[in-house]
Amino acid sequence: MRRLLSVALSFVLVSTAAAHPAVAGGGGGDKPLPGYTIVNPPLAPVLVGGKPTKVVQGVHSHAGYIIEVPPRWNGRLAMWAHGYRGEGKVLTVDAPPYGLRQRWLDEGYAWAASSYYGNSYDVRAGVTTTRELATLFAQKVQRPKKVFLAGVSMGGHVIARSLEQYPGFYAGALPMCGVVGDHELFDYFLSYHLVAQTLTGIRAYPLPPDYATTVVPRIRQALAGRDDQFRALVATLSGGARPGTEAAYAYWQEFLFNLVSTPTGDTLATNPLQLATNATTRYRPNSPVDVNASVQRVRPANPVARNTWALTQIPAVQGLPSAPVVSLHGIGDLFVPFSMEQDYRDDAARFGRTHLLVQRAIRTIDHCEFSPAEVGDAWRDLTAWVDRGKRPSGDDVRRTGDPRFGCRFSDRQAIGGTRALFPAC
Repeated sequence: MRRLLSVALSFVLVSTAAAHPAVAGGGGGDKPLPGYTIVNPPLAPVLVGGKPTKVVQGVHSHAGYIIEVPPRWNGRLAMWAHGYRGEGKVLTVDAPPYGLRQRWLDEGYAWAASSYYGNSYDVRAGVTTTRELATLFAQKVQRPKKVFLAGVSMGGHVIARSLEQYPGFYAGALPMCGVVGDHELFDYFLSYHLVAQTLTGIRAYPLPPDYATTVVPRIRQALAGRDDQFRALVATLSGGARPGTEAAYAYWQEFLFNLVSTPTGDTLATNPLQLATNATTRYRPNSPVDVNASVQRVRPANPVARNTWALTQIPAVQGLPSAPVVSLHGIGDLFVPFSMEQDYRDDAARFGRTHLLVQRAIRTIDHCEFSPAEVGDAWRDLTAWVDRGKRPSGDDVRRTGDPRFGCRFSDRQAIGGTRALFPAC
């Protein structure tokens, strides 16, 4: 009964948020919100079958947008969801990377991308403006037969929530390096710092104003030469022992220490750590220092935002995909860690939705480091799944200890980047 009441309440909250999207601001939606500017330079058409595409650009729902339609449109639309853009006030629009723009157009797909109506970590902005752009496409071009989603990083959070916010609207989704584990990303950032503070005996939470400039250098100096337990803890927190963890730690440790700083904003989007908690986290390995007994325990500063199912700036992802999902993730990514995939898989399992989820582990360390072949193969398999109902193969994201983990779907022909940091497959 408690579960049924919770589900019923969640639908009320979600419906209310959808009916009143937070894009209020003077005038209509054909201009940016106060304080923002939109930079959307003309995008040159490309040739498809010797004929140019049609490019439409403008402002809608306070966001810049690009729409591109091939000469022989197949009636389908692919929406691109971009990642985190920082705290600036300039809104920009991306053409899809990884060769997707040309691939989509060559296959007859139209595509559209939005700047969102705001920056910061604002998933609500991505969810609503992406959906509204699809509606605008129907007005300016024609109502599409099927609408797909693809995106990276925070765009993965946008995708996962969009599938729950608008069930039945999207036909399939391709999140890459995505924050599909929602709030757990910020739990991970919090734990990274609290564990380092525990192992060095330097307590500094809540974060003081000089945390990044004074405290972090002291922590890093204290860890130097005796960080074996910390390295192992980070591996566990980010997805478990897996190939390349030593190289990943060396690659990311300095960045992660400088990523979290004293909060400067009051909204969820500008201060995501108010959602974070480690109250029930069990740390491993727990020796030689008994971290579980000595770590500072932090509860969410904003428990209402943490626990609501409403469409907030950093909303929950329940694990209810409403369409087939093929997800890609680099196993050495410690910025948006591989554990995001495990969290999403566990969430989907609770609701019996793993039959709609295929996940692929890629042997890279940098964030969103994929080859066009890896992305193209995933897109091909996703659309074949949607059209023919045959679920493609993927990786079991719980079995990271296999020395060959990540080999199956990694591009053997790709060179450069961080791929050479992994043992040969």
